[in-house]
Amino acid sequence: MERYRDMQLFAALAGQPSLAAAARAAQVSGPTLVRAIARLEARLRMPLLERSTRGVSLTDAGSAYLADCLRLLAAVEAAEASAKGLHVQAQGNLRVFLPLLFSRYVMAPVLAGYMDRYPDVQLAVHYHDYYPNLHEEGLDVAILVGELPDSALTARPLGHVRHILCASPGYLADNGEPRHPVDLKQHRLIAGAEQVHWDFHGYQLKARARLGCTTVQGAINAAVQGAGLIRCLSYPVHEHLLTGQLRRVLPDFELAPVPVHMVYRQGRNAPMRVRSFVDHCLAALREHPAFQLA
Repeated sequence: MERYRDMQLFAALAGQPSLAAAARAAQVSGPTLVRAIARLEARLRMPLLERSTRGVSLTDAGSAYLADCLRLLAAVEAAEASAKGLHVQAQGNLRVFLPLLFSRYVMAPVLAGYMDRYPDVQLAVHYHDYYPNLHEEGLDVAILVGELPDSALTARPLGHVRHILCASPGYLADNGEPRHPVDLKQHRLIAGAEQVHWDFHGYQLKARARLGCTTVQGAINAAVQGAGLIRCLSYPVHEHLLTGQLRRVLPDFELAPVPVHMVYRQGRNAPMRVRSFVDHCLAALREHPAFQLA
């Protein structure tokens, strides 16, 4: 039992920035966590942590062992849940990973609907814009925008989004509508950096932004007010396109659609809290207006 508990405490390192944070997540003291790791290192006869003046980090062996611990502990949890009948009931803790902007513009009502429908599930949502390692970070489900890396995870397609160029009807009425990406050099461009490097089908635009915005929402607000043209993924602006506040420009020069997937561990053996979340999101998102741009 001590070995199992030590593995549980070591698994608390997943997704945590420090030993202190992992100890808090496991609800134990720092020395208790350190002693558990020391026992594992002694049993395995290899270091799991690398200590330096900058703190501690996982060794290569530690990273591999952490992934194995998370997998084995999840299997034990699933076996116990199945024995208790929980495998057919949605309850427990669910850790979800979402791209920041996708959550801001699409997922908020979907999450609220899921919590209303499954009150016995406690959601912990992590917002980032990188491809996570679900095993190492102890995550159950993730929504990923872009081509998927090779993985043993189960992936369910949600749809496609696009890199689109748009502007307000007022701006286009006052400044004319570009017919080719090269025409954009004569327009006011809104971007997140001073230099614009926008790829189109058959053309790469290099120009200078007239307005630089550090956030996508700021750039969208500026475009709605007629400050210029903005290029972004379609889901942050889908409502503005539907209401006519923004209009799509140069659709014939857009790049290929970008896939969006929901990925999760354990496939058909996933606990009900995972399967219920996946099914809920698939039903809510596959017909979502954010995915309906042709």
